[in-house]
Amino acid sequence: MLLFLSLLGIFLSVILLYFNARKYTSSIYLGAFFFLVSLYGFIQYSILYSKSVVLVSIVFINPGFLTYLIGPMLYLYVRSVLTDQARPVKSDLGHLVPALIFLLASLPHLFTSWSYKTALAARLIENISNLKVIKASLLYDFIPVGIIFMSRPVLVVGYATVSAVLFIRWLKQNKNSEVLSHQRYMVQWLTVLLGFLFILAICQLVPITGAYMTGDLDFFFALEVLQLISGIGLAGLLISPFFFPAILYGMPRARTVTPHERNPGTPRDVFSAEGPARPKYGFESDYLADIRDRVERCMEELQPYLKQECNLAIVSKLTGIPSHHLAYYFREEKKQPFNEYRNEWRIRHAKKLIREGKSKELTLEAIGLLSGFSTRNTFYTSFKKAEGISPGEYLGR
Repeated sequence: MLLFLSLLGIFLSVILLYFNARKYTSSIYLGAFFFLVSLYGFIQYSILYSKSVVLVSIVFINPGFLTYLIGPMLYLYVRSVLTDQARPVKSDLGHLVPALIFLLASLPHLFTSWSYKTALAARLIENISNLKVIKASLLYDFIPVGIIFMSRPVLVVGYATVSAVLFIRWLKQNKNSEVLSHQRYMVQWLTVLLGFLFILAICQLVPITGAYMTGDLDFFFALEVLQLISGIGLAGLLISPFFFPAILYGMPRARTVTPHERNPGTPRDVFSAEGPARPKYGFESDYLADIRDRVERCMEELQPYLKQECNLAIVSKLTGIPSHHLAYYFREEKKQPFNEYRNEWRIRHAKKLIREGKSKELTLEAIGLLSGFSTRNTFYTSFKKAEGISPGEYLGR
């Protein structure tokens, strides 16, 4: 069971990263999280249950440092989803410290001979209690082996707790805002994700702690109920994405009534998240239509495309729509890159200036610059791509 779930998790994480990492940075964190959780399960299976000298020789100590990244990947994913800021900052380097320490302490073992590693593996297979006396890491000279094994689930529980606190604070801050109504789907997903992770991590921590406190590693295998619950937690964690496929794009399912709709006397700004009065929505397609309307109003009335630095982040700020929602809309619904959509508005504006006779006062290059293009070449290239003719040919008509 553990082997099957671990291999399934590794496969799913690879698929997730392959299809989404280039489009959505948060998917990198999520895919890495699932991969590391599955790797931890595979390492545990190999050492405790496989009875394979080859497997134990490969996974004992060598890849262990990676499992210290489970918590950081979870935290970075939750933070990126809640704040719409997926890029790491310098302070995030601190999350790598435990993994780096374990890696450096394990380097001597990493470069030992294969025969030495297989000898250690044979000792572990013969008696798992030899974990207490085998010092394959420099850390074992300073820290009891039980503390080292406890450190992984302790860190996971700690990061899961911090992520849950971040999540709860976000819910409190947005409980009366329309943002929360747009994110019901995401709220459900994070609740399931954190819930199953807590179950898994605690069910791992309790028997490891008991084995360390009693000095008997067989204690880990004695708590069969916890082992069963742990398996359920791992299975739920790995299967849950199948029930939340849209979360890969950060998309919500529904939109609810706005403050103006609840109180018709409340003033509204057409560029705010409220927008014009609309009926209560219950499906994703309605929210996508709402995104379309708000983006169109923004482009028509605020004309952000006239600024050379116009991008998704600027449109997101003007419309109140999270940028990853906009990215989803343009890719999956509109089937058009945002840059191409923005250039269409610029070209429309340039054509308007030409029709108004501005070409008698300005060069075509100047008209392109006034329309938001940064250079003459981009203006001419985009114009010809959209209209099939050059700006000069359009002017001569």
